[in-house]
Amino acid sequence: MTVFDRRTFLSAGAAACAFAARPAQAAPVIALPPDIATRDAATITAIRTPTPVVAMTFDDGPHPTLTPRLLDLLKARGLRATFYLIGNRVVTWPDIVRRIVAEGHEIGNHSWSHPDLSRRSDAQVIDEIDRTTDAIFRVTGRPPVTFRPPYGAFTRRQRMMLYQQRNLPTILWSVDPQDWRRPGANVVASRILKGSRPGAIILSHDIQKGTVQAMPQTLDGLAARGMSFGTMSQMMGWPLWQSRRFRRVSAG
Repeated sequence: MTVFDRRTFLSAGAAACAFAARPAQAAPVIALPPDIATRDAATITAIRTPTPVVAMTFDDGPHPTLTPRLLDLLKARGLRATFYLIGNRVVTWPDIVRRIVAEGHEIGNHSWSHPDLSRRSDAQVIDEIDRTTDAIFRVTGRPPVTFRPPYGAFTRRQRMMLYQQRNLPTILWSVDPQDWRRPGANVVASRILKGSRPGAIILSHDIQKGTVQAMPQTLDGLAARGMSFGTMSQMMGWPLWQSRRFRRVSAG
């Protein structure tokens, strides 16, 4: 596992440009890439924090009914999370995206069409990411500052390329409850509670009904252990995403 002190990171910038979508390929199994290097600033799986804080992250949304239900749960507890959104879903449900931002959560880039990017050329990778950044910017007025690859399928060379070209670190995870296998709400909650440590990045999917059903037990259980919750920007010592001032530029 790669763990970083928050001082490792530099402030992320933004570049956005729309490109044509690419067709998705067969879905691989979700897993951490096998080539995670020690102290690689482009790749984050957990954060070394001075306080017991974790990052709840939700992939693949927004979902038209489940994401609002999850937002209700988070709002009732006064908690912030990070949502890694798919670009073509951002443009389909922009009102939900705006609600995510209005309630203090952070949005990250999860590609336009959720392909296996490890099988794509650099141009296709940038295409997927830039189109999603542009969609998020158009809806929210700010670009994402972190990226999560679909399935975790992103090579070290690709992670470094993205970091150098777009200043986007790749955010992976340290806790995977495998909710995408639909094991049931109790199992999802138990796996998260068992695996979480201070600085953990928790992978989950708000397009799964069982995941949303697991959240009351999960969130309350972590809080009972003294854990607080932060967005990825907060975890890394950056300003709150909503408070950042961004300038839109074209990729070139």
